[in-house]
Amino acid sequence: MVTETKILCQQNVAVEYFPRGNNVHEVEDVVAVSQSISPKSFDRNRPLESVSAAALSSSQADVTPADKISDLGPEPADLQFFPRLRSGSFADIGPRRYMEDEHILIDDLSSQLGSLFSFPTPSAFYGVFDGHGGPEAAAYVRKNVMRLLFDDVNFPRASEVDNIFLEGLENTLRKAFHQVDLALADDCSVSSSSGTTALTAMIFGRLLMVANAGDCRAVLCRKGQAIDMSQDHRPIYPSERKRVEELGGYVDDGYLNGVLSVSRALGDWDMKFPRGSASPLIAEPEFRRMDLTEEDEFLIIGCDGIWDVMSSQHAVGLVRRGLRRHDDPEQCAKDLVMEALRLNTFDNLTVIVVCFSSLDHREPSSPPRDRRYRCCSLSAEALCSLRTLLDSSASG
Repeated sequence: MVTETKILCQQNVAVEYFPRGNNVHEVEDVVAVSQSISPKSFDRNRPLESVSAAALSSSQADVTPADKISDLGPEPADLQFFPRLRSGSFADIGPRRYMEDEHILIDDLSSQLGSLFSFPTPSAFYGVFDGHGGPEAAAYVRKNVMRLLFDDVNFPRASEVDNIFLEGLENTLRKAFHQVDLALADDCSVSSSSGTTALTAMIFGRLLMVANAGDCRAVLCRKGQAIDMSQDHRPIYPSERKRVEELGGYVDDGYLNGVLSVSRALGDWDMKFPRGSASPLIAEPEFRRMDLTEEDEFLIIGCDGIWDVMSSQHAVGLVRRGLRRHDDPEQCAKDLVMEALRLNTFDNLTVIVVCFSSLDHREPSSPPRDRRYRCCSLSAEALCSLRTLLDSSASG
């Protein structure tokens, strides 16, 4: 079983970290045995062999990307809908020797930050940080993200979501990602070869805003359909490859400059040009937003150790079935991790599942069996004995 240690990071944000050795994990009828695998020395992110374009494209081929949905505004019938948020997370070291993932989940952001901040309600903040080249960068981001995001930048404050709030939110998140990136360069406790991908998801009222730099992924479930709320930033993707090569970088066997399997990350300053210069490896986040409706059931946020071995739709189906059985997002996060281990992932594993409402009903338990009566025949002698017994009982 996994040994759990709960660490309280700055501002009393609960973060779960699950170190383990070579253990056997069981979840219902799935048994996964993890094994120690030595990562390639030149790959900071994934100890996988060469990355093929077909393999990468297939991981997101069965979903609807958020930017392909016709109109992100809510339907009139959903104007009164507001999500009721609850979340759960699970993390596991997987077959790696070291745990380099970090995550954060806050279901009530207003209560966490206090009365100085005014947000539309409900408000929430979630993040997954997948480190590489050592755990320092991801640990630094998890520890300091609340200060860097809400104290050191001019985070917008409003009682409702409007165009001004949306513009301010994107600008603030973009500035915060770059500020974290620069902070990693200045902190002497963080190696220049250590970096981390970062995906944050924020909810304000009905608004879901996802900011992503790297290959973590957020997937929304709408009526059982997987909708990608982020795009993996891999050097092999045409748009990323073009940008990398235009800025003097190259892609070798799917890796940026033959070293890194992502094209966007925080940190990794030994691979970036001096400050103020455009670099092939950037910390610029991409944004996707959605107005949630009653059809939206939950959000999955996971590191690439999950998505390397399962599609977005596979993950949505597994979580949806789990919620109908037990309605427990933390158990669903664990189920996803166990499924990835069963499918022989090569990486650390971290998952957050955010539910937008309680299920109206779970899967019904087995109905009671109908009573069935069996007919039997009695011999004349047995029938006579039974009549005598009944008569004697009545007269007594």
